[in-house]
Amino acid sequence: MIDAPPAPPAGEGAPANLTTELTCSRGFGEWLAQHNVSLAFSSYQSGQLFLIGRFPDGTVSFHQRDFVRAMGLWAEPGRLFLASLLQVWRLENVLADHERANQHFDHLYVPRTARITGDVDAHELGVDRRGRVIFVNTKFSCLATFSLTHSFQPVWKPKFISRLAAEDRCHLNGMCMEGGQVRYVTAVSRTDVVDGWREHKAGGGVVIRVEDDAVVAEGLSMPHSPRLYGGFLWVLDSGRGYLVRIDPATGARLDVAFCPGFLRGLAFHDGHAIVTLSLPRYLNFKGLPIDEEIARRGGQPWCGVQIINLATGDIVQWIRLEGHIRELFDVTVIPGVACPMAAPLQGPDLSNLITVEAPSRSLDEPGPP
Repeated sequence: MIDAPPAPPAGEGAPANLTTELTCSRGFGEWLAQHNVSLAFSSYQSGQLFLIGRFPDGTVSFHQRDFVRAMGLWAEPGRLFLASLLQVWRLENVLADHERANQHFDHLYVPRTARITGDVDAHELGVDRRGRVIFVNTKFSCLATFSLTHSFQPVWKPKFISRLAAEDRCHLNGMCMEGGQVRYVTAVSRTDVVDGWREHKAGGGVVIRVEDDAVVAEGLSMPHSPRLYGGFLWVLDSGRGYLVRIDPATGARLDVAFCPGFLRGLAFHDGHAIVTLSLPRYLNFKGLPIDEEIARRGGQPWCGVQIINLATGDIVQWIRLEGHIRELFDVTVIPGVACPMAAPLQGPDLSNLITVEAPSRSLDEPGPP
């Protein structure tokens, strides 16, 4: 048993107008148990990483930690990567299978490294077959990896970007990995001027195949989070509010589900899509088709997480956030983990959380280390 620092409830200690109420569908905990998974999602607006699991009594566990401008997530067994304002964090689970933190948590993620990139507006990220962390460098309109000496090393850019500049020319934002390689990316437009994408939010979005720079889908509204799953390419047509399925061979598109919020994060598990939704930054989604679609359906915008049955397009489970937190970014599935938590980034709780890896050989044996 390991005593670990607990996380305060969302908004605890903050003024009343900065608090957030988290609620979930009645069967959400049962869904997690049935699929033997937990979830992680990020909010860049509030600067938090949320870990969602279930306690032994079946109630849902909401655990959060502060990371300034928390963005892209990547999960591996026992490990999480998280992009933030100035760095990309690597968090490691320090618990053995039989250990528990604070009696109930079967994973305790501790920050172990932070690679400093500076404010390059890093969005989604992943780990390739060479073990490199590849991230979407939105400010410089490219894909990048770490450098030992510099802020980043570019590894790819769209062919319509004439040169690298800190100008966010096309709002490159999402990437899809398969077999340890980046396969597809999303951009809000094909513009090559500073901040040019903002004039093309309603229908300038594209999905690009990285291998040959081919545009496999266009006319999208602020697309995000391309993913390959079940033989199809999936993308969030965020400005319309739809999860879209694309045939990668023909480019044929199908709207699978409508969600009443601005979609950004997308993950898959066992025939389900998990998406994050955000509220508009202003009173409405100005100039985007989703505004009229929500009104036509008689609904209101959401901030939260929704789980979609891909066979029917039905939203089967959900988490809703109401209050201070209005915008979310990424989401990932953590298989085989019931109840995860994370350590804080600083303070005495982290200072006193010291774990020791078993030595590779007996320390009583003679010889050099």
